[in-house]
Amino acid sequence: MIKDNTKIKGVNITIAYGNNVLMHNLNFEIKKNDIFIIMGGSGCGKSSLMRIMTGLKEPTKGKIFINNTDFYATTEENRKLIMQNCGILYQSGALFSSMTLAENIALPLQQYTDYSDNMIKDLVALKLALVGLKGYEDFYPSEISGGMKKRAGLARALALDPEILYFDEPSAGLDPVSSKLLDDLIIDINQNLGTTIVVITHELSSIFAIGNNSIFLDVDIKGISAQGNPYQLLKNPPNQNVLKFLTGGKK
Repeated sequence: MIKDNTKIKGVNITIAYGNNVLMHNLNFEIKKNDIFIIMGGSGCGKSSLMRIMTGLKEPTKGKIFINNTDFYATTEENRKLIMQNCGILYQSGALFSSMTLAENIALPLQQYTDYSDNMIKDLVALKLALVGLKGYEDFYPSEISGGMKKRAGLARALALDPEILYFDEPSAGLDPVSSKLLDDLIIDINQNLGTTIVVITHELSSIFAIGNNSIFLDVDIKGISAQGNPYQLLKNPPNQNVLKFLTGGKK
């Protein structure tokens, strides 16, 4: 039985494409209010694992439980309800270029709620203010910087007040200042809204700044070779691959 404070649990997950097995026997738990980092080298299966968690790819073997529900064994209707309680920020921000920031953020509210136009307008303004973009409602994605696009994408991911937020390489392409600002936003959302956050990243500064729990996908064993707080894993690395990753190859 999954404990109540476990938001996501992976049980004996295998990730494969045809005969190519990327990872097998992945077992992990993401607790409520975790900022959970999925670490590992390029091509190890990090993005594939996130796709499994977000309903885009069924695991070759094993199960994912979200809020005590066997995600792929439940009905399509239940899966959709679970996903409405999740938000995703993609690498690019994935904003619609032909829509203003306000229109981008309003879209999920228009699709999944029966809120009035005025309520949606107020919520859009609130979400933009939350990510430091107050007053940018009428701007188009082409008119703002890369860091601002990421924050606007985050505002849209927050539109439905999700319990779980997924981030796919949130700092990719950002300068250090924008990356630090995004890290601070992730921490604020986690602490102030109680949101459970799952992040794929290879940025060491972000890993140590925001992560309180993690797994390391190890290509040598095609499985998880380390779990826990990134600082503790750096202090007591279980193997050379983890040490090399967490020191940026310096040891």
